[in-house]
Amino acid sequence: MITIESDDDVAETARDVSRITRRAGVMQGKACIRGMRVTVGMILGNLSGGATIEELLRLYPYLEREDISQALAYGAWLASERENQLDPVR
Repeated sequence: MITIESDDDVAETARDVSRITRRAGVMQGKACIRGMRVTVGMILGNLSGGATIEELLRLYPYLEREDISQALAYGAWLASERENQLDPVR
């Protein structure tokens, strides 16, 4: 189980992502949904490619809406974990 905590005063203090699992023997240690061979990356990739949550639930009947919600939360947390200063464009 993974619990995301935030230092941001505006953000929630914790976001439960207990459905996100990482195990060395499952999908090479990538973040998966409930230990299944469904990665967070697969869900995010499908959504960014235009699939809707309803389509994912229909195509993958073993997924639940909360699985997708937690995949989105986990992806957002990873994207905001670190910010790097970029050099100005010249």
